Amino acid sequence: MTILKSIVLFGVAALFEIGGAWLVWQGIREQRGWAWVGAGAIALGIYGVVATLQPDAHFGRILAAYGGVFIAGSLAWAMLVDGFRPDRWDLAGALVCLAGVGLIMYAPRGT
Repeated sequence: MTILKSIVLFGVAALFEIGGAWLVWQGIREQRGWAWVGAGAIALGIYGVVATLQPDAHFGRILAAYGGVFIAGSLAWAMLVDGFRPDRWDLAGALVCLAGVGLIMYAPRGT
């Protein structure tokens, strides 16, 4: 159950961080306005809160592992929202990152 909770939290965090960054991007780069930027800032703040809910208490471990989730999630977001088509190297890199997440977060430890 703890691993499932952690995976769900990583997914929710990814939605808020990637979505928040995308909203800021849209507000500034695509000139959609400051309301988009503000919504993005709120979403990024919520991401920070969600990250604290991880069962593991080590900030560095959570953020390091989340980096891999962010990479894979960013490619998925780009595919779904922006019509981006990753090549095989993008996908292979994302899989390597997710394998790293698994090692960092869920490898058996003696402590």
